[in-house]
Amino acid sequence: MPRVKGGTRTRRIHKKVLKLAKGYRGTRSRLFKRANEAVIRAGEHEFAGRKQRKRDIRRLWIVRISAALMGKDIMYSRFINYLGKANITLNRKTLSEMAIHDPKAFDAIVEQAKAAATN
Repeated sequence: MPRVKGGTRTRRIHKKVLKLAKGYRGTRSRLFKRANEAVIRAGEHEFAGRKQRKRDIRRLWIVRISAALMGKDIMYSRFINYLGKANITLNRKTLSEMAIHDPKAFDAIVEQAKAAATN
């Protein structure tokens, strides 16, 4: 039985990695070993970045809600607590969008939350 060397499979893998490394600087886009290292590291950063983006967006929503509450004599942490007491189950994304695009409805929610706090 003849020996099989597997050169076509190796070439296919190398081409795939070099394609992923397209646009990288210097040998990182031309040499397989350097390109493979760069692609693996880029994948790790990409994975971590997807988690980081979720955190950043949530922080943005919180800042927007906090800014909308500035003139209403209520702090963000107390507002979230009062929402729970009032059984208002709107998430931070929705509250943030309301604060920007529908301030009257947001004001009504703030008043409901304040009323629940006093009871």
